[in-house]
Amino acid sequence: QVQLVESGGGLVQTGGSLRLSCAASGRTFSDYAITWFRQAPGKEREFVAYINWSGASTNYASSVKGRFTISRGNAKNTVYLQMNSLQPEDTAVYYCNKNPPTDPWGQGTQVTVSS
Repeated sequence: QVQLVESGGGLVQTGGSLRLSCAASGRTFSDYAITWFRQAPGKEREFVAYINWSGASTNYASSVKGRFTISRGNAKNTVYLQMNSLQPEDTAVYYCNKNPPTDPWGQGTQVTVSS
């Protein structure tokens, strides 16, 4: 069973950048499409970005398009989310999961953008 672990979150000022990582433990996930989600306090979890198994196809939520970039590592066992021009509304816990998502979800990584 693949377990996905998110990392790379932190506190950053408005306009700053962070790179999140989604790594697999247990077995490779190079054959899986991966999606990043986020959940802000008091809000439902929402879609952020998607990448297919090969990395050739990506998709983004309109709120992050042009600022965030999803990519796969060379070994395709890590998926990254490069986040630039961060805004306070990007503050959330970020999760990665297979597509379609399966249980259990990971712990996520907290991203906090200060104004």
